[in-house]
Amino acid sequence: MTKTPDGIEVIEEPQPGRRRRFTAEEKRRLVTEAVAPGSSVSLVARRNGISSSLLFRWRRLMEQGELESLGADEQVVPASEAKQLRVRVRELERLLGRKTLEAEILKEALELTRSKKLLLRSSWPGPGDSK
Repeated sequence: MTKTPDGIEVIEEPQPGRRRRFTAEEKRRLVTEAVAPGSSVSLVARRNGISSSLLFRWRRLMEQGELESLGADEQVVPASEAKQLRVRVRELERLLGRKTLEAEILKEALELTRSKKLLLRSSWPGPGDSK
């Protein structure tokens, strides 16, 4: 944003199709600036060329205590989605355990079958052997 000699503010549009990335520190700074006395979300958003809804979202995330994930530059996942994922992981682990057990049982059965075949072959009389 630039000011002309006439005192008119010119808001420069970001390049279309390009998404800007903000660090966690930049997000905190902008939210802190927006909630400061005498300031507003709209004013800070306009001054920095971002959507006011984005600033409102960052502020809500900070208020919900999800600032830690912003500090680590990680994506924020809703608690309900995280719970569903944990349930899914437990179910998959249970299925994996069941399949592992089935594989072990089948392996033992195969070994038992092979040993029985060897016993039977060794007890059969060969050609030319008398009974």
